[in-house]
Amino acid sequence: MIYLVRHCRATGQEPDAPLTKEGEQQAKNLAAFFHKKEVSHIVSSPYTRATATIAPFSAASGVPVQTDERLRERVLSEEPMDEWLSPLERSFQDPDYTCVGGESARDALTRGRAVLDSLPKYTVVVSHGNLLALLLGFGFDEWKQMKNPDVFVLDAGRVERVIPF
Repeated sequence: MIYLVRHCRATGQEPDAPLTKEGEQQAKNLAAFFHKKEVSHIVSSPYTRATATIAPFSAASGVPVQTDERLRERVLSEEPMDEWLSPLERSFQDPDYTCVGGESARDALTRGRAVLDSLPKYTVVVSHGNLLALLLGFGFDEWKQMKNPDVFVLDAGRVERVIPF
């Protein structure tokens, strides 16, 4: 059983963007949710919003957070884009599509799967919406419905969304 967690509400998309006050409370609520679960490992994107999401649970449980660069958010383009939803949707339809300096969905999925394939049971994985949507086999419309935070359980090939609070 592996838990996939999309980070709590954050102030922005930058790697060092902290959680909002609401996001901090959500992280505390996640800690209470995971307190009742068997968890032996935690692995997270190195981005601040991801590590801060699981920090309260890590502190309460004593399970250390390992960061893994492969869980970082997918970069759609290295150039700022005013209109990014359309290219993002195209990338869900064509896994090899890339924008200038960006990462294809196929490449992001490959690095994300490499992490999942190496994990022991009872691991909490904290990452970002785009990468998690790819790992879960979601399309663009399902990605748009994801929440901050969102929790999914992978167990014996099954995926279940868990609404912890």
